[in-house]
Amino acid sequence: MKTSDFYYSLPPELIAQTPSERRDGSRLMCLDKSSGAVSHRLFSNLPKLLRSGDLLVLNDSRVLPARLMGRRESGGAAEILLLRNLESGVWECLAKPGKSLRVGARVTFGDGELSALIEDVLPDGNRVVRFEYAGIFSEVLERLGTMPLPPYIKIRLDDPERYQTVYCRESGSAAAPTAGLHFTPELLSEIERNGVELRYLTLHVGLGTFRPVKVGSISEHKMHSEFVIIPDETKAAVLRAKRDRRRIIAVGTTACRGLESDIMSGAANSGFVNSFIYPGYKFKLVDALLTNFHLPESTLIMLVSAIAGRENVLAAYRDAIRERYRFFSFGDAMFIS
Repeated sequence: MKTSDFYYSLPPELIAQTPSERRDGSRLMCLDKSSGAVSHRLFSNLPKLLRSGDLLVLNDSRVLPARLMGRRESGGAAEILLLRNLESGVWECLAKPGKSLRVGARVTFGDGELSALIEDVLPDGNRVVRFEYAGIFSEVLERLGTMPLPPYIKIRLDDPERYQTVYCRESGSAAAPTAGLHFTPELLSEIERNGVELRYLTLHVGLGTFRPVKVGSISEHKMHSEFVIIPDETKAAVLRAKRDRRRIIAVGTTACRGLESDIMSGAANSGFVNSFIYPGYKFKLVDALLTNFHLPESTLIMLVSAIAGRENVLAAYRDAIRERYRFFSFGDAMFIS
């Protein structure tokens, strides 16, 4: 299949710049993956769309304040964005300005509380950066870092917690697992009272998940890697649901990739995954998907097309544009079942 097969034209005013007033006040498009039929609800209606016995799997990763603004030794401004923890104090990062941040360059942040040494430049342009600091890195990052909102969001976020899910626990993501942003504690409690089982995994989201595919044929695309942890209790719950023929519903493409990864079927509970799911893929575990609306020509719209069919998805997106849905991270949601 061609990358251009997953293109659609989106009016820029439909890109949501701020969260909805209430997390569960966003709209919810329901897409029947068999027929392609679409209906329109509110996210607060979700409990009525779930069945007693369903298993809902959510990603509890928390977004790091991963964007650091500092100064080069020349005095010029520099920006470092943390992507992936390689070892203690060493991260794979995006760095600007790239031409000035070659191997050996140093950047300082705050009043010198944190410094960064560029140790390597990777083939894709990312940097390997060694940080020097006193104390606990996560605490230094909380003081000096800011939330790395996607580049298509131009308005400053007044409350950074609105770019976190209410159930986030494990810090490590460079971007939010946005399908989960719509849940409130009250909604999760109502879902559980209705007999739906909730389980969690941790997949630390990298910025690569939002990048468009730049090759002509999608089979040539090299997928980025992300770290996933799937607890024993989640593995056991998924296997029970599969055995009992109960629906397994992934909250977000990140939870979907985690469930469909080799970590689920292997002895280990954690590891890096780079599964690229696109039409033709045979799902092993996931029956239904709760997700947001995704960028054209991205791996995310390809994953959604794998579970619901490319024609169904593109028709649903056209319907969403006609109905003036809000798109992307702070936008509305879709339930594919």
